Amino acid sequence: MRSEKKDKYPVSAYFIVPAPEGISPGQRFRFEHYLKYMPENNIRYKISAFYTLTGWKSLFVPGNYFKKTLIVIRGFLKRIIDLLRLVRYDYVFIYREAGPVGPPVIEWIVAKLFRKKIIYDFDDAIWIPASSQYNKVARFVKNFGKVKVICKWAHKVSVGNDYLMEYAAKYNKQVTVVPTVVDTEEVHNHLQNQQTYFPAIGWTGTFSTLKYLDIVLPALQRLQQKFDFTFIVIADRDPQLKLKNYRFIPWKKGSETADLLTMHIGLMPLYDDDLSKGKCGFKAIQYMALGIPAIASPVGVNSIIVKDGIHGYICKDEKEWEEKITVLLKDVGLRKQFGVAARKRIQDHYSVHATKNMFIQLFT
Repeated sequence: MRSEKKDKYPVSAYFIVPAPEGISPGQRFRFEHYLKYMPENNIRYKISAFYTLTGWKSLFVPGNYFKKTLIVIRGFLKRIIDLLRLVRYDYVFIYREAGPVGPPVIEWIVAKLFRKKIIYDFDDAIWIPASSQYNKVARFVKNFGKVKVICKWAHKVSVGNDYLMEYAAKYNKQVTVVPTVVDTEEVHNHLQNQQTYFPAIGWTGTFSTLKYLDIVLPALQRLQQKFDFTFIVIADRDPQLKLKNYRFIPWKKGSETADLLTMHIGLMPLYDDDLSKGKCGFKAIQYMALGIPAIASPVGVNSIIVKDGIHGYICKDEKEWEEKITVLLKDVGLRKQFGVAARKRIQDHYSVHATKNMFIQLFT
């Protein structure tokens, strides 16, 4: 974080976010990779996380609600300090929410009392009631209705896809779609070598999205009776899939790109529901950035990112999943062709380089 004087930078932004920098995938790929461009565009910034690193990690441990309650109280005390600090800033960038529970009191103070310009950003259908298996009680204390209220109070709203934009546009006229993207120059900067006799199929995600693997598991089980391939899961929890050749790789930020390059075909199955429509296609974007053909469900933004038969395939049922995976397992030339086209698409439309000006313009 930079602490430049205000007179050197005519525009300033205070970021109110859930997690410390470099920890949350959502924050990393929504806005953190743009921060390096802010000073050169005359924007001074400061980031304030609701949770400490220890507190953030505690969220993903089952139970211990008393400790989690204390963590949340500490976070709100920090938000009170934030209110004293952000008066010196022009914009207040809020990712998802200022606090994880209760009404949007902090947002109201920022917008109505301090008259600050809020840039409100979200990349999921966070207005739909849902909670993780580690914090099921959170569903009863979260205020899902505050999303539309914050949209109303915001100066601008930034969202990850058109479905989210349609929701936000009901409450705010200044809505911009800034896709969730990757850094194709410094991080996702390799092209997969598809020349192999034993291609691997893979999936990456978190514990909350493991349920989507149930969509493709039957097809994978049948295919492993015909073809010699490994199915790889990169996540924060091992789903222990019942497959003949299966490998689990614990997700680590430091080896993220190298781990993705262990696969030659990437899968993104989704259920056709409102929560899934809010997804920003990030799994497909990660695969494609590395020259890995993506096979995805025709839900939400997937069909926009993955052009069927050009960058991979769109599959609507179990039969199609099995058929299209078979095609790519057998045809190394087609995998290479799709992979090259896929990487170019991400570079042109879903990379930091291609979208950085869209993000910077939020502060003008």
